[in-house]
Amino acid sequence: MGADRPPPAGFARWTGALLARALGDVSDHRVWRILRHNKIAFGRSHSWCESNDPEFAAKAAAIVGLYLDPPEDAIVLAVDEKPHIQALERAQGYLRLPNGRSLLGPGPTYKRHGTTTLFAALDVATGKVETDHRKRRRRRDFLAFMNRVVADNRDQDIHVILDNLNTHKPKRDRWLARHPKVQFHFTPTYASWLNRVEVWFSILVRAALKGASFPSPTQIREAIDAFVQHYNQAAVPFEWRAQTVYPTKLKARYRDFRK
Repeated sequence: MGADRPPPAGFARWTGALLARALGDVSDHRVWRILRHNKIAFGRSHSWCESNDPEFAAKAAAIVGLYLDPPEDAIVLAVDEKPHIQALERAQGYLRLPNGRSLLGPGPTYKRHGTTTLFAALDVATGKVETDHRKRRRRRDFLAFMNRVVADNRDQDIHVILDNLNTHKPKRDRWLARHPKVQFHFTPTYASWLNRVEVWFSILVRAALKGASFPSPTQIREAIDAFVQHYNQAAVPFEWRAQTVYPTKLKARYRDFRK
């Protein structure tokens, strides 16, 4: 009997007490001492995502090549959408401590006021971002955003980096046929981290969304627009720092020069 086997029915993971009970002839304290000595923590976990794309190397090389050596007289855009951004109205206020200090923060309660979907296109060369808000994430919404992007970059070749979402790649893409100056480059399966706009989404969440209170989807859209306007005033490109790219173990690394 060992911890490499599934825990008893009804439990998500082993504990020292469960392991001692399963072994039968050792105490809980002894099991915990052994676990601590060997630095084993059942509650500690690591997640990973491996790409099973047989063309991983070729696709990753093509995308990294666009980052490091973009085509002349062309624009490289990293495009994706962030769906179901929740407008949460949080109870906020000041808490006065016994020592006289005050703390400002959100309370434990909130109200849901619907969601919104954000489409974003990051210009790899400048670091600036173009966004659009939609109620849903459908093919027509994605194409409406792309029509805006193309209109803003008329008469230029556009290379677009995308993930493999079905709204991005239908079997017969009539939109691409009507826009010969636009070329889509899809990240390998389960490798959306190769898309630089994902880094910008994380910046957006930390700077403008996390812990904030929004009474309506309209207000969260206004807050995002205000952040984008501020961000673009000092936008700089991300620098690709990974020396090699593997389908496992290595993550994409970026540096934001504004820090």
